Amino acid sequence: MFVFETQNYPTSPGVYLMKGPRGKILYVGKAKNLRARLGSYFRGDAGHTVKTAALVARVEAVEVLLTASEKEALLLESSLIKKYRPRYNVVLKDDKNYILFKLDKRSPFPRLAFTRRVVRDGAAYFGPFTSAAAARATWKELGRVFPLRKCGDRAMANRVRPCLYHFIGQCLAPCVKAVDAEAYMALVRRVEAFLTGRSAEVIKNVEKEMAEAAEALAFEKAAGLRDLLKAMRRTVEGQATVLTRLVDMDVAGFAATAQGVGLCILFVRQGRLLDRKTFFFPGLEAGEAVWAAGSALTQFYRPESFIPPRVVVPEALAPEAGGDAAGADESPDDGGGEGQGDAQALAEILEERRGAAVRFGAPRGREERKLLALAEVNARRAAEEAAKAAERDVLPSLAAKFGLPLLSRIEAVDVSHLGGRGVRVGLVVFEDGAPKKRDYRAYAFPELEGTSDDYLALASFAAKRAATGPPWPELLLIDGGKGQLEAVARALDAAGAGGAFALAAIAKGDTRAQNEMHDVVHVPGRKNPLALRPGSPELLFLQRVRDAVHEFSIGRQRRARNKAGLASDVLASPGVGPKTAKLLWEAFGSVAAMKAAGAAEIAARTGLGPKRAVSIATVLSQLPD
Repeated sequence: MFVFETQNYPTSPGVYLMKGPRGKILYVGKAKNLRARLGSYFRGDAGHTVKTAALVARVEAVEVLLTASEKEALLLESSLIKKYRPRYNVVLKDDKNYILFKLDKRSPFPRLAFTRRVVRDGAAYFGPFTSAAAARATWKELGRVFPLRKCGDRAMANRVRPCLYHFIGQCLAPCVKAVDAEAYMALVRRVEAFLTGRSAEVIKNVEKEMAEAAEALAFEKAAGLRDLLKAMRRTVEGQATVLTRLVDMDVAGFAATAQGVGLCILFVRQGRLLDRKTFFFPGLEAGEAVWAAGSALTQFYRPESFIPPRVVVPEALAPEAGGDAAGADESPDDGGGEGQGDAQALAEILEERRGAAVRFGAPRGREERKLLALAEVNARRAAEEAAKAAERDVLPSLAAKFGLPLLSRIEAVDVSHLGGRGVRVGLVVFEDGAPKKRDYRAYAFPELEGTSDDYLALASFAAKRAATGPPWPELLLIDGGKGQLEAVARALDAAGAGGAFALAAIAKGDTRAQNEMHDVVHVPGRKNPLALRPGSPELLFLQRVRDAVHEFSIGRQRRARNKAGLASDVLASPGVGPKTAKLLWEAFGSVAAMKAAGAAEIAARTGLGPKRAVSIATVLSQLPD
C-alpha cells in the first residue's frame, strides 16, 4: 500500500505517474501544484468515484516529472499517455490522423494527393475524411470531373508518353507537355473553388456543357456529363449546409450516460457538415465527463493534424469557463482552478500546432449553438450504441475465464515455415475485440533456417517481444499446444518479462463430438484445458484471433519466399539491378505476373521508359516458367 508523504513532493507544476505491481504505469496525470493534487488522492475519505478509488487501491509508487508551466505539463501528459496507454487514463483507441486532400500549388502542375499529415509547406489541405473509402471515392469522382495528373513527381519526370488516364479523358498529360501551364493552373483554380465550397459555379458550368452537348446531338457525351453531375451532387450537395458563412470549424460535444461518456467532433468545412468522428469511454461517471472530453481533445489535435481556425466546445471546456474545464482531473479539485488553466493551455497549444490563430471556446450565435447541440446528440447516441455493443461483447466473460480484471489488448503469435526455410513468426493484435492491423508484426529469424524447430522460434520471438516492452497485452495467445506454451513461458521468464501478461495456447484437443476434433485452450500451471464449451462465444472469439494470426504468418512467410525467389530469378537476369528489381516486385509481386504483363504494362506500372521496359520484358521472357 502506497503511503503519501507530503514533504516528498513539490508545489510546482508537473506530471505524476502512478505505478502498480511490477512498476506498471496505471495512470498519468498533471497538476499545477503536484503536492496538493497528489494529496487529494490519498487523504482519508476523499469521496472518490468508483474508478478513482480502484486506482488508488492499486498504487504502489508515484513518480513525478517537473515542468516549467501548466502548458508544458499538459503536453507532457498527452505524450506519456500516448506512449504508455495507462489503464485508468482516457486513451484514444483510434488515434490516427484522418485522410486529407493535398493540393501543392508550388508545383507547376499540381495534383490532388492523399495525406494524413499537415505540413506548413504552402499547400492547400481539404478534409478531413474519417473514412478512407469515402475519401477515395470522392477523389475518383473529382478525377473524372477535373483531369489533373494522378502520377507522382518521380513517375511524371520519367514518362515519355501519356498514361492511360489521358486516353480516357482524366488527365491533361502535363508529363508530355500536352497542356500549357496557364491552362492547367486554371483547372487547378476550379478544383480549389470546388473544394472550398464554391461548387455551385462548377456544377452550373457542367450543366451548361451538358445542355450544349445535347443540342449538338452528342448524346453519349451528354450522358457522361449527366453522370458526373450526379456524382458531384452526391459528393458535395449531399453535405448538409449548417452555416450561412463559408467558414471552417470543428465542433466538439460530449454526453454522459449510465454506461460512460460519449464524445463527438463535427467537421464543418466552408459552412457544410463534411464528416464526424465519435468516441466512447466506458465506465466513467457524469462527474468525469468534462475531464474525459478535455483529455481526449488534447490527444486528438496533434502537430500533424488539420486544425481549423475555429474550434467550438461546451462552456465547461472553454478557457473563459468559471468552473472546471478541459483536462480537469476526476479527483477532488485542489482549489487551484486547474481545469480553467488547462483549457487556456490547450488553446495555446492548438495555435502553436496550427501556426496561426485558433478561436477556441464556447459557441457564439444561434448557428454555433445548434451545431454544438447536434454534436451532443451524436455523442449520446454513440455512447448508447457502444454500450449496447459492449453488452454483447465477449471480452468481459473471457476475462473472467482467465481470471483477469479486464481483457482489452490481446496479442496472438504463430510460426510459419516451409520445411525449415523462410522462418517467420507472425504477431497480430486485437484491441477491444477488433483487429489493430497497424500493430501487426512479422519477425524473421535467419539464424533458424533449416531447423524446423517451432519451440526455438517461439522462444526467440518471446525474447524479442520482452525487449520491445509496453504496451503489454493482457493476454498472449499462442497457436499451439502445451509444448509451445511452455517454450514461450520459459523464454519470457529468462528475459525478465514473466508475469507481465497472461499466456494461453489454443490447439486441437482430445475432446471429440460427432467424430470431430475441437479446439482446447491451455494455460500455464493447469493440467486440464480451460472449461470453454465448443461453439461458445468465448471459444469462437479465440478461434477468430488464432485464425487471424495463422493467416497473417503464412502470408508473410509466402511473401518472403516469393520475394527471395524473385530476387534470385530477376536479379540474375542481365541488365536488372536491385532498384529495378524492387520496382518490379512492388508492381507485380511474382515473375509470372511480370512475364504476362508485357512491355507496355511494365512501363505504365513502374514508370520506366519504353525502351527500358522492352528490354526488361525481353529478359523476363527468357526466364524458365
